[in-house]
Amino acid sequence: MLKFNEQKKIDSINGALALRKNIETIVDDIHSEGFKNVCWFGIGGTYASAMQAVVHMKEKTSLEVFYESAAEYLTTGNKRIAEGTIVIISSVTGSTEEMVDGVKKAQKAGAKVLGFIDIADTNLAKMMDYLVSYPENEQLKFFMTADRFMYKSGEFDDYEDKYAEYDKHLAKALVEVEKDADSFAECFAKEHNNDEIHYFVGAGNQYGATYSYAMCYWEEQHWIKTKSIHSAEFFHGMFEIVVRDTPVTVYVTEDSQRELSLRVARFLPQICANYTVIDTKDYDLSGISDKYRGGISPLVIHAVNNRIDVHIEKLNCHPMDIRRYYRQLDY
Repeated sequence: MLKFNEQKKIDSINGALALRKNIETIVDDIHSEGFKNVCWFGIGGTYASAMQAVVHMKEKTSLEVFYESAAEYLTTGNKRIAEGTIVIISSVTGSTEEMVDGVKKAQKAGAKVLGFIDIADTNLAKMMDYLVSYPENEQLKFFMTADRFMYKSGEFDDYEDKYAEYDKHLAKALVEVEKDADSFAECFAKEHNNDEIHYFVGAGNQYGATYSYAMCYWEEQHWIKTKSIHSAEFFHGMFEIVVRDTPVTVYVTEDSQRELSLRVARFLPQICANYTVIDTKDYDLSGISDKYRGGISPLVIHAVNNRIDVHIEKLNCHPMDIRRYYRQLDY
């Protein structure tokens, strides 16, 4: 398989899962000290992951949780970020201007910041009240943190059982998804690598990743125009511009908003001959119980998208780490 190191991927996921003891210590200490609310805070892709964390929590917890754009916070502020707020962030480089300034402002307002910073010796990492440093696996790190908050609040009795399964089976299950999806991904890439525009539709704990995949991967890294839309909003405007040849991809997950995406998937054959449905139910996920599959649906879709990306990259002869403007110009 193209650009696929099975053992490296297994080790990466298991390494992220091993962070749970550290996360538990931090979250348990926060609970002991007391807190008012939790703000998931980001910009670009990390803002998308913040959306996912809130969706993951909001149907299960009575805790006050919300997400905030770092750029909007710097211009508009948010009175809910104050003494007693726990701000949770993620950063790869630790150098994104909006994140650095946003953390400074939040801490000045009295908030404490828990940061997942890939590089531990950056200035942003040194600013953290609580620091966890480990590369990649952003969504998994966020979901583990969210689950611990809910467990400590008495709202997640299955916590130990769920993570016993994940510790034992998740890494191998996600690697098998990539292997199973590779043939499909190659065909998909060949069909869509030169699309004039491509529409991505998703819902639930996948919507943040749908937004991010369209913006941070296809637009930023592949230079292909896209639009992302929530499945619930598809029938309130977007479907009027879909015709026979419009490229549309629908992500169908196994969380509580599955039906919203299935509704789109059922409708599209009436008007479009160029749609794709990517359904997490099509992947085995050996060892993962049905009741825990929904929580990792975004990780399954991410594994499928990984394979699409490497094939588009090869077809277009455009390395994904090359940018026209990002960090190349002042803006």
